[in-house]
Amino acid sequence: MNDDRPLPKNNGLEPDDFYYNEMGFIVFTEKYHLKRGHCCKSGCKHCPYGYDKRTDSFKK
Repeated sequence: MNDDRPLPKNNGLEPDDFYYNEMGFIVFTEKYHLKRGHCCKSGCKHCPYGYDKRTDSFKK
């Protein structure tokens, strides 16, 4: 998504770590989650760890 909005300030995010969804919220990418190094168990859309918030378990 090509977006003219500025990066969020003071958090060390790179442009490919997130995007803005149609409602204007920041959505973290799989790349960001892998750099983070662990699952936060928030049910993130692009969670590379396979966490399912509905069942509170990991699919992978």
